[in-house]
Amino acid sequence: MLVLNQVHKTFNIGTINEKPALRGVSLTLNDGDFVTVIGGNGAGKSTMLNAVAGVWPIDQGSISIDGIDVTGLPEYKRAKYLGRVFQDPMTGTAATMEIQENLALAARRGQKRGLKWGITKAEREKYHEILKELDLGLEERMSSKVGLLSGGQRQALTLLMAALQKPKVLLLDEHTAALDPKTAAKVLELSDKIIAENHLTAMMVTHNMRDAIAHGNRLIMMNEGQVALDISGDEKKSLTVEDLLMKFEQASGETFDDDKALLSK
Repeated sequence: MLVLNQVHKTFNIGTINEKPALRGVSLTLNDGDFVTVIGGNGAGKSTMLNAVAGVWPIDQGSISIDGIDVTGLPEYKRAKYLGRVFQDPMTGTAATMEIQENLALAARRGQKRGLKWGITKAEREKYHEILKELDLGLEERMSSKVGLLSGGQRQALTLLMAALQKPKVLLLDEHTAALDPKTAAKVLELSDKIIAENHLTAMMVTHNMRDAIAHGNRLIMMNEGQVALDISGDEKKSLTVEDLLMKFEQASGETFDDDKALLSK
């Protein structure tokens, strides 16, 4: 479903601030894979997600989604293949619009605009049902402005909107980092549910080592712009934080050094 082949990206080329961010990353996600991505600061995690999303062009290599080469496509042309949830809960929704209006925008993404963009009764019924599944009471507040919701409620809504059209690939970029632990756990539970029920292919960047182990069917650890570890199947199911740190040291020859991730052990 997603193939990165020898992807390179360097920022500020030719300057004293030149920074290689991705160094020949090759990675294949099969249909239905849910991959968690962890690594230290500057390891290339978010850079890799931005490369997939087309935020900026890569220097070398290729990227394909469901067999379609998107390497040369700008971000807005790749959007139809992707769903994305960012770290900031305020980013993915329109605060001055109603909950149902936000869902309608997500449902109409990529469609031509015309004179019949009003929300139909059938759509309201559909939105009521899918919001009810979140178990946050939002189905009774569909006409409320999104700006009145809590950060966790907005992030749950953003997640629902990102998955509404069943994207080829769902990108979750530290989407629980700004939430309190209880709310983060709820959003992660919703993530698991939405990904499984819709059979989505997903990639989740996180700094939380326990979350990286507990969620998804595959774990990738990055280091200095490369994939240092790729663990799946029974090996991932039996993995502990201590195992992960030891495997990282064996694979990279370095001690894992990221205060935020280590504190989340």
